[in-house]
Amino acid sequence: MEDSNSNGRLSSFLESGIYRLHLLNAVFVDPVRVLNRCYTQFRLSPSRYYSRFFDTNICCDHHERTEDSNSKKRKRKENKKKKKKKEPPALNERELAADERHRQVRPLLLKAHECLMGAGDLLAVIRDLRNDFGSASESGGISSPVSECSLIELGSVWQAPFYEITLNLPQDYEPSSSCDQQNTQRVVAAFNNLVGNEMETEVVAQLLGRNYIIPRDSCFYMSDLGQIRNLIPAEPHCGFNLIVIDPPWENASVRQKLMYPTLPNRHFFLLPIKQLSHVDGALVCLWVTNREKLRTFVEKELLPAWGVSYMATFYWLKVKADGSLLSDLDLLHHKPYECLLLGYCHGKGDVQGPAPVWQSSLRHMKADQIILSIPGAYSRKPPVGELLLELVPGLKPARCIELFAREMIAGWTSWGNEPLHFQDSCYFLSDD
Repeated sequence: MEDSNSNGRLSSFLESGIYRLHLLNAVFVDPVRVLNRCYTQFRLSPSRYYSRFFDTNICCDHHERTEDSNSKKRKRKENKKKKKKKEPPALNERELAADERHRQVRPLLLKAHECLMGAGDLLAVIRDLRNDFGSASESGGISSPVSECSLIELGSVWQAPFYEITLNLPQDYEPSSSCDQQNTQRVVAAFNNLVGNEMETEVVAQLLGRNYIIPRDSCFYMSDLGQIRNLIPAEPHCGFNLIVIDPPWENASVRQKLMYPTLPNRHFFLLPIKQLSHVDGALVCLWVTNREKLRTFVEKELLPAWGVSYMATFYWLKVKADGSLLSDLDLLHHKPYECLLLGYCHGKGDVQGPAPVWQSSLRHMKADQIILSIPGAYSRKPPVGELLLELVPGLKPARCIELFAREMIAGWTSWGNEPLHFQDSCYFLSDD
């Protein structure tokens, strides 16, 4: 029976990208497989997605190759410790609070990782996740990500309102307006404009010589924070009932590496979460780091200002291709996991308290869910929308939006100053 269950989970994983571990509140996610369900003519390139933390030789000869050098380093460190042994510095108040949070979730994280290491069938597959499957070729011969266009820089220049993006529509597309050129192209403003693909398949769009793959039934609004209020729906029943937010928190590591511009915490008060929410309420999901100062700010100030009531926490536990943790679980800083805080924003229709549909969702919500995956590019989060949909209150299908998005998902609205970043065709393979 166990083998049958395991084979069923593996088959489901190969199709969906989600493997449900023995532990009821833990799953392993392959973002490439999950995101590829948004496309029919293109596929994400696994080798481009898994650009870090993925050594194909990690499971065979890595230990042998590094044993000698590690042994020498270890001896030098031991000699230094013998000469001068210091007591570890005492933790300050914030570090003690962070350590307490960690101690509470640590057993669950270890149990989830133990389940992963016990899933031999899954481990055999994830060791090969980086290989580009099939015979697909790189889409359009587009250059490598190193030469990508900086959408952030484009949006900050005075010419930004004049930049146009061209959507190449299917040959059988029936135009809805005279703006369409030869029934196969649509040219619209690229910035400060809601650009949508209402097709049942993805379309290729061009912006300043670059190709971008736009998923089916999706749209994006590319702007800075000052323009986000343009997304507030005219009618409350047109609001969103799933809102995922991945803010560019101020971070010393990001600042040093110049990965992307960050924002001071006070700027996030400007996000109109209440106005974006559906009249029946919304599930609001916020990615945060493990810094105690940030967690305190979010819980004490930001969520209350948004009108969001905290409900639960999901944890993203980062692993390598052999299943081992990305770093030691008990490091004081740089722990191998991040947190996704879940809360409920009351809509205008439930002023007196949670709507019955939300109460039903709470009964099915498992606190402290663990999501395991191999990280992609720096700061890129795994796609968790499907795992959240069963908790979303209100209408079905859900109206979903991601704020500070850097990629698009079929059926979603994506807002940020670079929502097309990972839609560049250099990240894709073509089936042609």
